[in-house]
Amino acid sequence: MEAMNETEALSAMKALDECVRACSHCASRDILEGNMVECAMICLDCADVCAATLKVMARHSAHHGDFAKLCAHICRASATECRKHGHEHCKQCAAACEKCADECDKHAAEADV
Repeated sequence: MEAMNETEALSAMKALDECVRACSHCASRDILEGNMVECAMICLDCADVCAATLKVMARHSAHHGDFAKLCAHICRASATECRKHGHEHCKQCAAACEKCADECDKHAAEADV
């Protein structure tokens, strides 16, 4: 397992934080607008995984790479779902998820598994 590069870690943590906010907002709008259950559910999952990944990266956990690997996968699933919809909040969420997935990919190689 490799140690975290501090500059890359800060960039990833910023992307994670932005993704948590974008996914939370998207899920909220999906629920309020109705009939967007699948999108809301994956956005909530993504926000939770991003929040957990942010926490382990912030404390330089030895398992940060494991979290980053899962996070990249969930972010891509969320982006795929959001791209199905024309809502502005979905477009912003998809962009945040894609950026976060790219940042997490940089740390996935640091995984134990």
